[in-house]
Order: sequence, then C-alpha cells, then structure tokens
Amino acid sequence: MKIYIIRHGETNLNTLGLIQGWIDEPLNENGRALAKITGRAMKGIRFDCCISSPLVRSVETVELVLKESGNHIPVHTDDRLKEIGAGDVEGKPMSVMGEAGKAFFNDPFHFAGFPNGERIQDVCERTQEFLKELMARDDGKTYLIGMHGCALRAMLNFFYEDPSDFWHGRVPYNCAVNIIEASGGTGKLVADDKIYYSEENAVDLYAAR
Repeated sequence: MKIYIIRHGETNLNTLGLIQGWIDEPLNENGRALAKITGRAMKGIRFDCCISSPLVRSVETVELVLKESGNHIPVHTDDRLKEIGAGDVEGKPMSVMGEAGKAFFNDPFHFAGFPNGERIQDVCERTQEFLKELMARDDGKTYLIGMHGCALRAMLNFFYEDPSDFWHGRVPYNCAVNIIEASGGTGKLVADDKIYYSEENAVDLYAAR
C-alpha cells in the first residue's frame, strides 16, 4: 500500500506566524494555489481513499488536490489527525509563553505543553496510533492523508534517522508531501517533504519565531 501525507496549504495565520492549533482557519489565496499546483502534479495517481484532519484548512487542501488530480472520492475525517491543541495560546504568537514557549521549537520533547492544550508526546501518541492502524490494513490501496505541520512531524517521528530532532530540520512547508510504502504492517518513508511547486515559494513561516 502507498500513503501520501500532505500538510495543508498556507493560511493567513501562517503568514502572521501565529499558533493555529484547533482554530478552524481556511486557506488563503496562496494556500489554494499551492494545493492546486500540487494536485495537478499528482495527476495520474489513483487514490482509493482520502482521510483528513477535520479542520477546514486540511479538508480544503485535500479536496483541491483530489479535484486537480482527477480523483472523485469522498473525504473522510479523523480527529487524530488534528494539529496540536494549543489551548489558551491559539491565535497568538508563541512569545506570549515567554521562556516556556521557546522549547516548542528548540527542544519540543521537553516542552511542557500548551496551557489547556497538548504536549508533543500527546500528538505523537494519537497520530502514530492512526498511522499504525492504517498500515495494519495492508490492503494494497493508495491513500491521501491531510494534516498539519506539527502533527505530521509527530506522526512520522519514528521513521526519521534522528527521532530526537522532532522538527526534522524545520516545520514542513505548506503542501509538502511525504510518501510511505507499507507492507505487512510496517512502512518505509520513500519521499520526504516533497514539494511540487517552485522552491522560491517554499517558506518556513515559523523559522524566525
């Protein structure tokens, strides 16, 4: 089986460098454009099933990818694919947490968690549970999975050569695609943060925050 995992397109909160968490923020114009470019580049891939985070920015991304790639299948949702719950910090800059917030990007496994929200370990647990259940199906099908930057890194953490580097160098770019080939309940990451648009438009909007 083959699993394509895509981070959602750009949103206005992304461009402002604000923490989105579970805020239901739609894609902006550039985010829709990136999703369409990605979808057109994936024309010829026949997806058997699509599962997304229920948050609108993720659903909108996979809907555009499916449409542009010529796939006419429904989008199912799973709460385990949601972004990290940022609790009281949603819609705010990480700086409101002061020194405690710096660990989110610099030392995430020792990040204490968002007030009334989640820790990195919580997101690893739920996203990896989803992925391992999916791979256990071993059904030979091709899946499109829509999700979010932190959640994507959490899901794929055990595939990385250095799992201690949670961010794997950076927050994944908007509409970055990771591809897993799975058989017998185990998988291999065969494409890592692949983008189908011009590299000059690939921006880590959180790098300096």
